[in-house]
Amino acid sequence: MAKILFQNLKELEIFNGLNENTLKEIERVNCVKSLRKGQILFLDKDRVNNIYIVLEGKVSIFKISEASNKKIMFILGKGEIINEVIIENYLSEASSCEAFEESELIVINRTDFINIMMMDFEFNKRVLNSLTKKVRRLYRQIKNTNMLKIEKRLAAKLYKLAKDYGIKEENKILINVKISVTYLSDMLGVSRETVSRALKTLQNMELVFLQNRSIYINDLNKLINYFKNN
Repeated sequence: MAKILFQNLKELEIFNGLNENTLKEIERVNCVKSLRKGQILFLDKDRVNNIYIVLEGKVSIFKISEASNKKIMFILGKGEIINEVIIENYLSEASSCEAFEESELIVINRTDFINIMMMDFEFNKRVLNSLTKKVRRLYRQIKNTNMLKIEKRLAAKLYKLAKDYGIKEENKILINVKISVTYLSDMLGVSRETVSRALKTLQNMELVFLQNRSIYINDLNKLINYFKNN
């Protein structure tokens, strides 16, 4: 399989600025895996021996409820670690992962990954920071699920997507990922019809608008103020 080379590793935030010995070791042990859109990388409770990092494209992390409903927790993009959770001495995955779009992943064996963490404290910190970000995002999701009505939860989710993937076009911001109403319903854990009604409410308030199956934000500040205000 192909490898990502020393000079290309520096282009990813997770590796940028690490010492050369660390980068050379990562170059030695990694390989690259390609995924088609919608292809499953692993499922909840699968035993996995590799840690994956997004090289190109995006993947989604999700759980399936006891009622067989899909709940998308994260969309991860270039440079983000997918499954650092298996660093723990427990190789079963805690969630499922599929390609949100055509993607390429860096693959590093778990043992090799841990050895690199041990040899470079800065890399170790970056892996911990990646875990910390996911935990904080889960805290916010739990809070929003329990406390907010659906329109505010949708506003918060669109704000996050705009911050992560937004492109400024004149006086508006395009969310530059192909997010359908169905996908938003999976992200929020509610029905498609509920999301459609909430999206219509946000449009009527002129916070967002839809055009050619894309979602635009009129004003990020107004959107976040709506989310935050009671």
